[in-house]
Amino acid sequence: MDPQFWRDRWRRGETAWHRDDINPHLQEHWHRLHVRQDSEVFVPLCGKTRDLLWLAGEGHRVLGVEISELAVAAFFEENDLQPTRTREGALERWQDGAIGILVGDFFSLTAAPLATVGAVYDRASLVALPPDLRARYVRHLQALLPQHPPTLLITLEYDQGDMQGPPFSVHEDEVRALYEPAYRVEAIATHDVLAQSARFRERGLKRLVERVYRLGGARTGG
Repeated sequence: MDPQFWRDRWRRGETAWHRDDINPHLQEHWHRLHVRQDSEVFVPLCGKTRDLLWLAGEGHRVLGVEISELAVAAFFEENDLQPTRTREGALERWQDGAIGILVGDFFSLTAAPLATVGAVYDRASLVALPPDLRARYVRHLQALLPQHPPTLLITLEYDQGDMQGPPFSVHEDEVRALYEPAYRVEAIATHDVLAQSARFRERGLKRLVERVYRLGGARTGG
């Protein structure tokens, strides 16, 4: 799954993972991370999600990263924002007020732009990646953020045989295998969302669960 795959999906409008409203799990559970209001929040593979606006409205500085310039341009245009554009290493930063998005490949991102990040919000990145890339993603994320900031992670679970991702099904045992060497993993909510997910029913799903995790900072001891 090379970067052009994602650019092509956005160009063709094949973005089943995108939602136009603010994610209700973010609104309900964000406070459980106890993130300082002035902390910067990192949102990997952010697309054009309006969740960035909600986080900024909570007083946070927000930094996303997104491979598709089309998606980034749409975010700023649709929300009447006028970004400045500057180079940031291998990526380009689009910035308006408290919201910045780095345009480019997540795996080309270095730690320097994330030096002040105090929390992570992942609704669409882990589930966007096939199994062979998920471990690489988590390793790179932890290298970028060695302080292991608190994270709100949202995943999907369904029978992978019923639908070809993305978004992919990521079960709890895999989440724990990926993160528990560095984080305390707590599943804080589970929701059956098939009834309100017509586009996924049309793709053949018979079961669809959203699971919300709090990754609670670095583990200590053995």
